[in-house]
Amino acid sequence: HGWSEALAGIKSPHVKYICPHAPVMPVSLNMNMAMPSWFDIIGLSPDSQEDEVGIKQAAENVKALIDQEVKNGIPSNRIILGGFSQGGALSLYTALTTQQKLAGVVALSCWLPLRTSFPQGPISGANKEIAVLQCHGDCDPLVPLMFGSLTVERLKSMINPANITFRTYSGMMHSSCIEEMMDVKQFIDKHLPPV
Repeated sequence: HGWSEALAGIKSPHVKYICPHAPVMPVSLNMNMAMPSWFDIIGLSPDSQEDEVGIKQAAENVKALIDQEVKNGIPSNRIILGGFSQGGALSLYTALTTQQKLAGVVALSCWLPLRTSFPQGPISGANKEIAVLQCHGDCDPLVPLMFGSLTVERLKSMINPANITFRTYSGMMHSSCIEEMMDVKQFIDKHLPPV
């Protein structure tokens, strides 16, 4: 709900916005307390174990949402995936593993999950030329800016680096800001012009 409210301020009339809720599940990092989560988070360091089964299942759920929109008459190359934190991580992973050609990815305050599962060098999939807007606050205590920087470097080796934009926001923590939302709006308007 929070993100649908944030998007309300930047919506373009010709674009449909879908903000799915993550399912509620126990999260290891949260002392196994149930919370909305796309997959389990075991730790927040670069070498933490990852929930491979959960990440892959969540990506399949997003691919099913894409399939539904394609059935509704929206070509997949007119679809942008986006998300914040875990949702951004899931959006990146899904875009790099789907066979559906997408218009772009908006990845906010996030990282690339299962990064070691990708081959070194360019990906061969449908989205090797995908446009990516990656944004990160320089004071993020939860997903440090270093994760964002390492992710953008890895992405540049996998997809066309000319199509990647990396923006940082001074003083921003694990949150969003007006400037970031305006960058998101510009990215969406550029890659989903009216037809």
